[in-house]
Amino acid sequence: MTCGSCVHAIESRVLKLKGVISASVNLTTSIGVFKYEVEATGPREILNAIESVGYSVEAVEKNNKSGAAAMQHKKQIKKWKTSFLINLCFGLPTFVVMFYYMLTPKTEHVQVFAGLSLENLLLFAFCTPVQFIGGRHFYKQAFKALKHKTTNMDVLIMMATSIAYVYSVIVVVAAIVQGAESPMTFFDAPPMLLVFIALGRWLEYIAKGKTSEALTKLMSLQATEAILVGIDNDGNAVSEKNIDVDFVQRGDVLKVLPGTKVPVDGRVIEGNSMADESLVTGESMPTVKKPGSQVIGGSINQNGLLLIRATHVGQDTALAQIVRLVEEAQTSKAPIQALADKIAGFFVPMVIIMSTMTCVIWIIVGHVNVYAIDPDFLPPEEGGSFSQTEVTIEFAFRMAITVLAIACPCALGLATPTAVMVGTGVGAQQGILIKGGEPLETAHKVKAIVFDKTGTITHGVPKVTRIALFVKQEVCSISKLLAIIGTAEASSEHPIATAITKYVKDMLNSAMLGRCMDFQAVPGCGLQCSVSNIESMLAQNNNIELKNTQNSSDNFQVLTEDGVVIGHHGTSESNYIKLITVDSSAKKDSSGVADSEVYSVLIGNREWMTRNGLVVGIDIEKKMTEHELEGQTAVLVAIDGVLVAMVAVADTVKAEAHLATYTLRSRGLSVILLTGDNRKTAKAIAKQVGINKVFAEVLPSHKVAKIRQLQERGICVAMVGDGVNDSPALAQADIGIAIASGTDVAVEAADIVLIRNDLLDVVAAMDLSNKTVFRIRLNFLFASVYNLIGIPLAAGILKPIGFSMQPWMAAAAMAASSVSVLCSSLLLKLYKKPTRSKLETQEYLDRLQFEAMIMADSDDISVHRGIDDNLPENRGEYSLKSSIVSKLGQIGSKVYKLSQADVQRGDVMKQGLLGGGSSDDECKVLSSRL
Repeated sequence: MTCGSCVHAIESRVLKLKGVISASVNLTTSIGVFKYEVEATGPREILNAIESVGYSVEAVEKNNKSGAAAMQHKKQIKKWKTSFLINLCFGLPTFVVMFYYMLTPKTEHVQVFAGLSLENLLLFAFCTPVQFIGGRHFYKQAFKALKHKTTNMDVLIMMATSIAYVYSVIVVVAAIVQGAESPMTFFDAPPMLLVFIALGRWLEYIAKGKTSEALTKLMSLQATEAILVGIDNDGNAVSEKNIDVDFVQRGDVLKVLPGTKVPVDGRVIEGNSMADESLVTGESMPTVKKPGSQVIGGSINQNGLLLIRATHVGQDTALAQIVRLVEEAQTSKAPIQALADKIAGFFVPMVIIMSTMTCVIWIIVGHVNVYAIDPDFLPPEEGGSFSQTEVTIEFAFRMAITVLAIACPCALGLATPTAVMVGTGVGAQQGILIKGGEPLETAHKVKAIVFDKTGTITHGVPKVTRIALFVKQEVCSISKLLAIIGTAEASSEHPIATAITKYVKDMLNSAMLGRCMDFQAVPGCGLQCSVSNIESMLAQNNNIELKNTQNSSDNFQVLTEDGVVIGHHGTSESNYIKLITVDSSAKKDSSGVADSEVYSVLIGNREWMTRNGLVVGIDIEKKMTEHELEGQTAVLVAIDGVLVAMVAVADTVKAEAHLATYTLRSRGLSVILLTGDNRKTAKAIAKQVGINKVFAEVLPSHKVAKIRQLQERGICVAMVGDGVNDSPALAQADIGIAIASGTDVAVEAADIVLIRNDLLDVVAAMDLSNKTVFRIRLNFLFASVYNLIGIPLAAGILKPIGFSMQPWMAAAAMAASSVSVLCSSLLLKLYKKPTRSKLETQEYLDRLQFEAMIMADSDDISVHRGIDDNLPENRGEYSLKSSIVSKLGQIGSKVYKLSQADVQRGDVMKQGLLGGGSSDDECKVLSSRL
């Protein structure tokens, strides 16, 4: 295939077959994808239909499309390189002869014999091999097209060169027969045309190869061999064997040496290392791999020996699926391409008509007024060399040939697919899988982005966020508390218990827990048990000592390295509040806990404590309510009949969520939170990430209805989700964006898949779509302006002011048009997605400071139950005047706190904005802004 006309011819022919649903042929990759009803037709009929319009075709395996395309591509590059070199060998001397005789006076031209000059003889000698040897590829394709009653770019090229060659031969033979003076010829046109066209085709195929470099790089990541390890019944390695990666089976144990590629997806069972997953996920920093960690096939094991158990092999690996998605994306078409294909279908016949009209018009003009063609014309009787008819015919034919040479449907045909190929390839390299040209084009039209909450805005798993002590450390230290509750909760299967146990193990760096006896769990209330043997947890370099520093503030909270706030909340025994900081160097100290002590433990809600005879005081109740209003679950801990602590657990917000939603809103998009969770939790999460419109308690089916509701208003909607319950909404939305760490169902239903679990990639996907669509439009502008301006220039529209194009100039311009469109698309390879540091602008930091000082207590979030826009939750019972007074009071309180010399600005920021658990680095940035 050479141009959009070829694409149109194939697609239109195949679509005429009974049972064919769709036909999509990609000019850049020369791959077609056809959907059909198996009862009505099949591959054989489709192949025959394509061959019937003059194109060779072969079926390729679904998993070998890229390999087959790459082989064919290399053949094309070699073919056009050879054609260019052959044409150049004869075209260069033609160029020299042409310019020599242009600069030499007519009187010095040598006549071989009557009717034949040395100039025409030399040009004929150089032109003939080019016409029949260098141009044979064009002749073959043009003949096939005409044989099957279609037209393409090759038809235009061969018409131009053949007309020039045949016309020149005829006039020279006629002159020889008549014994007249040697005539004006076009022997210079075919070599010059074919040199530039062959050069353009060669460069075009080289550039096409570069558009698929991203896919080639992904395919090169696949390992070819694996080291299979034999394991005996005791788990010991007894043998090793190198095998082809295609023979790896699920469950095999494989050895991965330092510096080698991970052969397949798996789970680490032994060893520690760092893995470079940048080319697969786009994550630039190496990731830690330890027993239990997942590894991705194609990533590079950096510095440690790993034993992994294969979990996904063959076409089920993450890398194979990424390659498949990118292949399908690069074969698909953007909707904007449909217009170009329609134009290309009629382009060649229109050009032939315009070329014919150009010839006829200039013949008429020349016979009416030859001086309009050649102002310096002298008839033979006045000493001129050529008659009026000869000058007119020569000029008319030259303009007609120039029109044929300059017209180029190739640029139109390449405008979209090349940009889509580069855009999807660049996206895949940076962790954004876009499933085709349609979502890539549609994404830039999005006006509203709907986020799911669980697993999308939040991490999707509960985590410990705060621990409040109600007794002095002499009564119960933090390390002792953690050891006790970790041991107690280990016997429960509740998600909150799992979160607490995991936190304790990480905090104490201990896989061992104490002994739990007499365990009893009451659903909806809590648990009761006895705990002992926790001394080993506290003795081995695991004890956490907290230093007390008195502070005049009425609130206690400190942010530890893992984002958990630990604090002391004074009861009636302690009317002052202590600020506690973690001293990591003190972890080696002895805990001083008595050996084999047994503790009676109660963990649960208020009702559970009351049922067991404990009184939940006003201060504790206030503290629990405070956390519950933030969407957290607060559980109380009683040891030996004393209420000692409260642990807050929540599905925490992702660190980048606020920045992502802010960036989307700053770009004019409406951001909505759509969740099945309760209104209180949904509102708390929305407040943390800066979303002002929330739909809570929404069923999965109602999510689809809400998306449809927005679409009925004419809004282009994108949905971001990760779970099975999100898949219907992802499919309904104009653009479905799935987190790859979510379920397979969600990934299949989505149009865009984010390989990294990073919401900033949503911003990057929108940004890449805008850049790609801009490049497509620019390509169309280049192609359209080139033809709209080039064809009139070639037809001689500027001849009245003394300018007219030569056929070789038109051929050079035609070749340059396709190459320029390809180079324009290749500029997308320079795209870099926006990073966090780039998005954290001064404006964003100022906004954070503003929210910390003023907006922290505001209530400007519209919360709706279900999908009804008309029934928002009560946003406050106060009048506007009361709201203003309240706001001024909040501002005054903030200003007063900032004016106190003994209040650290960083702590104010932590209390005002990041009390829900943010990183220390963020706190430092914000405190420096204050």
